[in-house]
Amino acid sequence: LTGEGGVVRVTVSEIVGIEVIPPMLARFREAHPGIDVEVALSNKNEDLTRRDADVAVRMARPTQNSLVAKKVGDLHLGFHATPEYVARHGAPTTFEELQTHTLIGFDRAFPDLIDDLALSSSLGRPITRDLFSYRTDNDVAQLAAIRAGVGIGVCQTTLARRSGLVAVAPELFSFTLPIWICMHETLRGSPRMRLMFDHLAKELSAYATDEA
Repeated sequence: LTGEGGVVRVTVSEIVGIEVIPPMLARFREAHPGIDVEVALSNKNEDLTRRDADVAVRMARPTQNSLVAKKVGDLHLGFHATPEYVARHGAPTTFEELQTHTLIGFDRAFPDLIDDLALSSSLGRPITRDLFSYRTDNDVAQLAAIRAGVGIGVCQTTLARRSGLVAVAPELFSFTLPIWICMHETLRGSPRMRLMFDHLAKELSAYATDEA
């Protein structure tokens, strides 16, 4: 197709960039081998108005008027652990019981969503660093620790299911994040940008449906 050459730079969070979209981008490359793909992993929203990236996958509604944005679904998160961990230590059903477990969470960097997380939970207390006894600010490292049986941590329900993890205390904590695909409005006329935008919208919509 005319205009299929060139590069598209996609920015996504670390966890989505490593755990979710690689198969999606593999299918994109199969369909459009003339388009080079660059992937920038960052948990901070890259500035699309400065062209730090072309297409962004974001977990919050964009606020800039100059962006073309489409909500494609929702991600569901909750506490999870390995079946082996639960068999050894039991499944907490109250916050008091939860505090006796190894909880995996953040270290020095407070997530941007921490206030929303606190409001969405029924823990009855703010979510602060001292709640966790295994701490890392890297989301992928947190997921690796959950998979390794270190303790209980928060992850997407689809990733948990694919990893053979079990839900823990869903009545205490569950959270939903929207999935938005964004690009600068000046890129609307670029065939390769539109192809990537539409491809990710379709693939992530299917992922979100599978997640429900």
